[in-house]
Formats: sequence, structure tokens, C-alpha cells
Amino acid sequence: MTTSLSSSNGWGLIAGNGRFPFLVLEGARSQGIDMAVIAIKEEADPEMAESARRVHWVSLGELSKTIDLLRQQGVTQAVMAGQVKHNKIFSAIRPDWKLAKLLFALPKKNTDSLIGAVAKVLEDEGIRLVDSTVFLKPLVPEVGLLTVRAPSEEEFADMNYGLGIARHIASMDIGQTVVVSSQACVAVEAMEGTDETITRAARIAAGKPLVVVKVSKPKQDMRFDVPVVGLPTIVTMKAAGATALAIDAQRTLLFDRQALIAAANQAGITIQAFAPFIKAEPISSTEGIEQQ
Repeated sequence: MTTSLSSSNGWGLIAGNGRFPFLVLEGARSQGIDMAVIAIKEEADPEMAESARRVHWVSLGELSKTIDLLRQQGVTQAVMAGQVKHNKIFSAIRPDWKLAKLLFALPKKNTDSLIGAVAKVLEDEGIRLVDSTVFLKPLVPEVGLLTVRAPSEEEFADMNYGLGIARHIASMDIGQTVVVSSQACVAVEAMEGTDETITRAARIAAGKPLVVVKVSKPKQDMRFDVPVVGLPTIVTMKAAGATALAIDAQRTLLFDRQALIAAANQAGITIQAFAPFIKAEPISSTEGIEQQ
């Protein structure tokens, strides 16, 4: 079964928290697609009820009900968008029989294993989980400098150092963000999320300039848990004294992309997108600047 954007029928959205699900809905509507929404009660914004014509609410763990609702709505292709907090996935779930059976059979009890197994169950039911950025390609940057200011030599050194560490922890499914200062790792993300990691790093660094590095996983499944950067992260970076952000190109979503880059420029923060797994290379101050 292939992903088809030529058809406006048979599309569904499984919605977690944040703005991601709303952006997917907007992107789908722009292509004439009316999505059936399965909203997770413990995570999705209540405003989802006003944003989509067909919305059904399920609790974490209600896999059978989710499948039944998707089939009732004629869904054959679905997008999973919006975070479900990692600590809730394994501590707050009250699994129904189908999910309990799936959990029991998991060789590894981590998020990727669980959601990957759910995707397989959906596909067995004739519902294909597709790339969560399929309607949001303008928000996924290509390789290059995204801001007016290019990284300094010191920032590039920290980016290179941070990319190595971040990709290592991402390969171990620990987290996807590290915060670096003077080629020393100040903070590593676990379950708390990017912004809280940056805030913690600021407390530890006590005023030293920081560089934030956020990467994708080595075998990033674009159907779920795609790295995301939004305006709140820029606000957090500014408050923390972080001056540079490195991200993976083609695998990172930039919410409110134009406003985010404008805010970074105003704060003097440099943002650069690197090809995944490629070492950072300095560029001139004008090469690759994104026009606003």
C-alpha cells in the first residue's frame, strides 16, 4: 500500500498534545482532505473538538476502540501527530486486551518498540501509518544556515562535539538533545523534553554561553516521534543564554517556522541544519541564509 495524496478519502489523524495535530489538519485541508480524528483524552487539546468535523476521543491504552473507530470512518491511511509523554506511555496506560497482548510480546519496553508494534497492528487491520510530516514539508528545513548570523568558530566546535554525543544517545533511545559549553556536555535529555533540558543546563552552566544540539535517531521513523523545534524553545534558549542551535536537516519540524527564525534573529541566536550523520563544516556568514 502506497501513500497517496491524490485521494481526499480514507485519511485519519491520531492526535496527541501540542500544535502538531492542528498543523496536520491545516495541511490536509489545504489539499482538500477531510481527516477523521482520533484524539487521545489524556493528551489532545480540547479545542480539537472545534477544529475537525469528525472527532472521536479515546483513552491511552484503548487500541481496540481506536482501530474500530478508524475502520468505521473508512480510514486506510493515518498520521500520528502530537506527543504522548514518554512517562505516561508505560506508567499511565490501562491497556485493553489487544494492547496488553502487544505489550507482553514486546522484546524491548521502549517507546519506539511500542509505537512500531502499534503501527504493525494498524497495518494488519488495513490502516497504514504514514510519514507524520507528509502535509508539512515546508516546515522541514534543508541543509544550511537558517538565520542571519552564522555560527562562530567556537560555536561550530561545540556543534561538532554536541552532534557526536547527541547522535550517540539518540542511537540508544535515551534522548535527542544535548547542551554543550566549551566542548563540555552540560546536560543530556532523557524524558523531560528539550526545553527543560536547556533550563537545567542554564542552572548548571551559571552564565556560560550554551549551544543546543537536537538530532534525529539513526533510523528515525518519520511516522512518529519526529524531532520538533518551536518558538518556546527559542524563548527558553534566550533565557538560558544559549546562542546557537544545531538540528538535523530533513528530519526536524520547525513549528511557526518564519516566526521562529525571526525570533532567533532578534535574539542573536544562530540556527543551522546539518545533513544527518555528517560532520559540521564552517560556512561564510552569507552562504545559505534563508530569506524571510
